Formats: sequence, C-alpha cells, structure tokens
Amino acid sequence: MKPRVAVIGAGWAGLAAAVELAPHVRLTVFEAGRTPGGRARRVRDAEHTIDNGQHILLGAYQTCWRLMRQVGADQASALLRLPLTWVQADGLRMRCPRWPAPWHLLAGLLSARGLSWRDKGRLIFALGRLSLARWQVAGDPTVAEWLDAARQDAVLKETFWRPLVLAALNTPPEQASMRMLAAVLRDSLGAARAASDMLLPRRDLSALFPEPAVAWLAAQGGMFHFGHRVTSVEPVANGVLVDGEAFDAAIVACAPYHAARLLPAAIVPPIVKKLSFLPIYTVYLRFARPPRLPEPMIGLRRGTADWLFDRDALCGEAGMLAAVISAPQPGALPEGDAALIAAVLADARRIVADLPEPAWTRVVVERRATFAATPGLTRPGVRLGVQSLFLAGDWVEGEYPATLEGAVQSGVAAAHALMQDMTHTER
Repeated sequence: MKPRVAVIGAGWAGLAAAVELAPHVRLTVFEAGRTPGGRARRVRDAEHTIDNGQHILLGAYQTCWRLMRQVGADQASALLRLPLTWVQADGLRMRCPRWPAPWHLLAGLLSARGLSWRDKGRLIFALGRLSLARWQVAGDPTVAEWLDAARQDAVLKETFWRPLVLAALNTPPEQASMRMLAAVLRDSLGAARAASDMLLPRRDLSALFPEPAVAWLAAQGGMFHFGHRVTSVEPVANGVLVDGEAFDAAIVACAPYHAARLLPAAIVPPIVKKLSFLPIYTVYLRFARPPRLPEPMIGLRRGTADWLFDRDALCGEAGMLAAVISAPQPGALPEGDAALIAAVLADARRIVADLPEPAWTRVVVERRATFAATPGLTRPGVRLGVQSLFLAGDWVEGEYPATLEGAVQSGVAAAHALMQDMTHTER
C-alpha cells in the first residue's frame, strides 16, 4: 500500500507539494477556503469575480512552468509573454529586444527614455559589476546601502530601483535584502534572454494553476476537503494525526501564523513567530467602457499606485482596471476606501485623461501579503526535526522572496524531503 499523506493548505506551495507526491502516495489535501490558490486566487463579491492581488511571473520561474505543464495548464493562452518591458507614464520607458542575453538588456537600457546618458552609464556599470561578481554581494546589506556604494543617484533610485525592489520583494529598498534581490536578478537578468520575459496572467489566478492542479490531482486519486480548517497537527510514533485522523506523513503548507497555531509549540521553529509582514493593496475600478491604457501594465513614478493593469485588455474583464500599491509606509495612503479610490482614479486619469467615473470599485487588502525580505533573515527549513512532518510556503527557507516561484519551490522541496525520509525508513 502507498503511504497516506496529508497536505494542509491548497495554496501554490501545498498544491506543488501535492503534484510532486501524487504518483507515490495516497493523498488528502485540506483547505480552509472554498477556492484553491491561497494568497494568489480568485475571490468573488456580489457583482464581480476578481483576483485577491496582481502577480507578474518571469520566464525564470522554471518550477512554476514545469508544474503547469505537468497538470495540463495551457501557458500559451493563460499568459501574455512580453520581452522585458519597463514603462512608467511619467518616468522610465524601456523595452528590451528579443536579442540574446546580455545584449537584449544593454540595448534596452541604451535606448531607454527617461534617463540621462550619465544615469544609463551608472546603471549599466552597477549591473555589470554585479554580473561579474556572479550576482553575489559581500555580507547582506540593504538594497539602499548597496545602491549608495554603487553610486546610484536619486533619479536612478526613484525611477528604476525602488519600483523594481517593491515589485520583486514587496519591501522598501531601505529595508530590503540586497542578497535576495541579487538572486532574483541572477535568474532573470543574468540568465538567458527568455528568463527575463514578463508573463502577465490572462486568466484569474485560480484558473492559472490551482484549478488545473486540483483537477489533475483528483484524476490521480487525490482527495480534497475544501472549507475544512484543520485545528491540530500532531506527530505520533507511526506518523501524524491531522485533527485526530492518522496519516503516515503530513506537509503543513499554510501561512506561518497559521502553522504556529496548528503545530505543537515545542516543534515550531522560533523564527516562525518572529517573521514580520508587509501589505499589498489592490484597487479595482470598472468603467462603462474599456479603460484603454497605453500598455497592459504601466507604472507611475509619482503616484499613489505603483502599477496599473488593463484587465479588460489582458483578461477580457469588461472595463476593468486594477491598481497595485506595494508595501506602503504607515500613513502614506489616504484614509478610507473612498479616499484611496479617488487617489487611484486621479492616477489613472494622468494616463487616460477622459476616464469617466467608475461604475464599480473595490479595495482588496492583503495585510500580510509577504514576509519582509530584510537582511540577515533566517527562515525555517522544510524539516521540522520530527519524523514525518514538513513545512512548505513562500516563507520557508530559499533564495527567493515571497513569490509564486518561491512558493512552488518550497512545495517541491518539502515533497522531496518527505519521500527521501520515507525511503530511508523503509530501508
């Protein structure tokens, strides 16, 4: 008989672990919500179906692409693939050609608008030195400290680096780990040209991977319990008890603050309770006619919103625009949904002047969207130090920040650790 394994959490990490395990175990997945996907899923209100945030994927996300292929997700229709493009309505405009690396990046930077030749030279020099250092940095400075050492001036910091760091790490440069940013840059700018491609979802986030994964897992014999909030996970002599039900092993793939409540206090790594978190705000505006942004994704150098997405053009969601605000500082945003919506509408009208009043609005706030990617951060490993019990999540040990790729990598790592331990036990 194949061993019985429980996965607690049907977010991207839990589903990645389940897909990796499915051929080898009898699988049961528990999920507190009604929809798979965790913090990257579809949500519904009385009028519309929307995502609980916006996500950009990169060509470098090899684990994501492998798992999507495995479960039969149609990447060609589900994602709009663009060469590295950086367009701010009031700042930097850069488009990289489909040339081999690193010439695509060099050509994009040299032809970019919104930077002086002096700033272009400084940026190319800084990225070149980082590349020659194999994308390694001495110690673990903040991004801001590294930028000062690399002689990046205020314009470069505001126009290029700050939006990049917020998009990649959801942590302000003054707090963000340069080591973690360098890992992202290594796998995107420092790899083959296609690795730096941007992929924008053309479907809601649940349809992108979670729902195909659930369908594929069900066809493999996996069992799902949606709307089931697990209350306890307890290691025992011959396995694990999940709400009193016996399994040979389990992977806890939920947010760290949920994992800390589920597990016996004695085995929770102390760092789990010390992680800090940062929010992401998404403001949805639906108009009676398509907003027709000049780009499917466009940024603002000086605005309330960091990036605006034309979901009408991307996903066919009639008249819909989504604005993202990453890790706003306390007190930086207007108070109340109405004031925030008005500020984002003003941002949108700086790009498309004749936008009417929206017919529908919604503010979605993930208050603990990501862990703060700070220097010297210690993250727990997938092993909990007890037999048959493992962790997964974008907050678990790895080189990546809290991204979809980081989540699925952790799920795969937890699955491999589980199978390795089971093989060793059988021997």
